[in-house]
Amino acid sequence: MHYDGITYRPPVEASSLLLQVTVGCAHNNCTYCNMYKDVSFRIESLEQIEEDLKEAREYIKRAERIFLLNGDAFVLKADYLKAIAVKIREYFPECNTITMYASIQNIKSKTDKELEELRVLGINDLYVGIESGCDEVLAHIQKGHTVKEATEQLQRLNEANINHIALLMLGVAGKGKGIENAKATAEFLNVTKPKIVWVGTLGVFEGTKLYEEVKAGTFVEAPEIENLIEEKTLIESIELENVPFYGVHPTNVIPVSGILPRDKDKMLKVLEHGIQNFDEEVLAKTFKRTSL
Repeated sequence: MHYDGITYRPPVEASSLLLQVTVGCAHNNCTYCNMYKDVSFRIESLEQIEEDLKEAREYIKRAERIFLLNGDAFVLKADYLKAIAVKIREYFPECNTITMYASIQNIKSKTDKELEELRVLGINDLYVGIESGCDEVLAHIQKGHTVKEATEQLQRLNEANINHIALLMLGVAGKGKGIENAKATAEFLNVTKPKIVWVGTLGVFEGTKLYEEVKAGTFVEAPEIENLIEEKTLIESIELENVPFYGVHPTNVIPVSGILPRDKDKMLKVLEHGIQNFDEEVLAKTFKRTSL
């Protein structure tokens, strides 16, 4: 197996076979992101992918779930993804889920028929970086899609029976805008109906465009307490049935998780306790996302 640059994958894919099919990120323009800066985007050859599958088969007895690397592997053309899926089934016939990161533009580039064909081949559970349900925020962080586009494309995934995991970011709207952003994002989720909601918190990393904005004073970070209030508002406003909510990313100061709506009150109580009892100054001194 070979991997170029730093490998990134969702925490819940820790036990999945990681198969590199692209290097870097095709978009690589989000203002908060410092990942994939050490490599140039490229697509792996099918020959190299098959070599990695052969090697993996020698060491791994079963791989029911395979995660395709790297930043937005769903950017690959549908025919190429289908060829990869066929190779995966050849070497790991027990594999029932092929998953990866995907952007809204990646989905938009596929026809309805292609999405259905990819689902038949086991491509499912796409991790989609939504970050926010507010157009102003999306434009500011240069996410590459609007709320309308995201709504349309995720509904197309639903129609093709492809599940998606919505990746969100607390604090991304900046100081004083957390509640507004939470309500807009919850409204978006209620329409697009993700399989899972996964929530992290904005970190401002050196070398990013957002870091320069913070230095210049044109973007002001939300205080930790405001991030907690934003998450609390988000959970209060989500009206989905039987959907896991994971607010356990390492960037979050208080981890909460559960099934909505069953565990809503439990998670809200944990966050409210933190809001009422945690000191902002202490949090700011003891928790540094840039050290993660």
